[in-house]
Amino acid sequence: MTHNEPINPGWPRYERYTFSPAVRRGNLLFISGLTAVDDEGNLVGAGDIVTQTRYIYRRMGEILAAAGAGFADVVKTTDYITTVENYRATADVRREVFGDRFPAATGVIVAGLLRPGALIEIDAIAVVP
Repeated sequence: MTHNEPINPGWPRYERYTFSPAVRRGNLLFISGLTAVDDEGNLVGAGDIVTQTRYIYRRMGEILAAAGAGFADVVKTTDYITTVENYRATADVRREVFGDRFPAATGVIVAGLLRPGALIEIDAIAVVP
């Protein structure tokens, strides 16, 4: 029988949450929605969607590494955004992260996110080795 394996790169705040940063099932890795929040729970890059996006991908990289994977293994991302202001500039961050081999992607405009001040939340699916 296959079981869900929680993946946590050592982030202590997840000990009190009712969800994992990611879950591996077989060779699939499901990464929870990430906002630009540091280990103390502070928002990073207030008012700046590009800074928030860059921080989210840095943290996503930590999750991928904890699962023995990398950005080349990501097959799908979903961006939940509260504003389109400067959203186009997040494409440059995706180029930095994925090079010229982009995963499938969906962008959704939402009325708000759970984290106050968050302009973007990103989740992902990866196929891990």
